[in-house]
Amino acid sequence: MTVLALVAPGFLLHEAPRFAGSLAGSVLGIAAASLFLLLLAYSLAKRIGWIRAGVARHASLRAVLVFHVYAGVVGAVLGVLHSGHRYHSPLGIGLVLAMLAVVLTGFVGRYILAQLGTDLRDQQVMLGVLRTRYDLLAAEASRARGEGVATILLQQNPGALLALMGGAGTPDAELRRLLGGMADLEHAIARREVLKRALSRWTTVHVAAALVMYPLLALHIWTSVYFGLRWLP
Repeated sequence: MTVLALVAPGFLLHEAPRFAGSLAGSVLGIAAASLFLLLLAYSLAKRIGWIRAGVARHASLRAVLVFHVYAGVVGAVLGVLHSGHRYHSPLGIGLVLAMLAVVLTGFVGRYILAQLGTDLRDQQVMLGVLRTRYDLLAAEASRARGEGVATILLQQNPGALLALMGGAGTPDAELRRLLGGMADLEHAIARREVLKRALSRWTTVHVAAALVMYPLLALHIWTSVYFGLRWLP
């Protein structure tokens, strides 16, 4: 992804208008198109049972997914290099944009959402640990002060109870720190859940971008052959 991020805007520094139709440019374009066609292996294996069974005899679906991810990134890099950074054709611009959308949405689904899910689970576990610790200390505080006003405040308004508590070196100070830590974690969890919900639609965008990219790719190949390949004798 880093290579792609550096290569894609290369037209700002470099442009080779005739490179795409040259022998080297055509080899890169053919390689990119082949990789994007191979991306369909994972999509078909995931959705069609008999293809999935055939693929399973040679590789796991997870291995096919890993190939799917890396083939998409490498194919996009080769496709951008094939263009020679010459973005003047509406067809070429549309194809590059659709290609980048496919790769970026795939990256979101494969890595960013997975990392968000891991972070959320870790934070929820930590929040549970803090709540357990808080409950234990609060119970001890309640027993130490006896039943009455302190207990009512603890149950109904922990903040008011803490205002009655002691200094920084006491268990009461730890209760204050636990409350602050829980509040921070709850806020972080809420933000990550909002982001995860927003990114959860990546599959729809990924498939839509692919449905745009493949017809544009087919049209690009057809126009290249129809108007002639300059490197052929």
